Amino acid sequence: MAAAKQKMAVDYSAEPASRPVSDEAILKVAKEVVVKFIEVGRLSPANFDETFQNIYKTVHDAVRS
Repeated sequence: MAAAKQKMAVDYSAEPASRPVSDEAILKVAKEVVVKFIEVGRLSPANFDETFQNIYKTVHDAVRS
């Protein structure tokens, strides 16, 4: 049992992999956030454009900084 728990442990202290994040991945994450906002009623068609741009820029800046 202890061995199984050790295998499942994740070492978060290691440096993150420096793989570049593709534009497609950023777009998918932004889309998922927007879909969730629509589902919970926090986003309407009237403010979709501005909100999507803000979400995309935030995700882009977070992964490319």
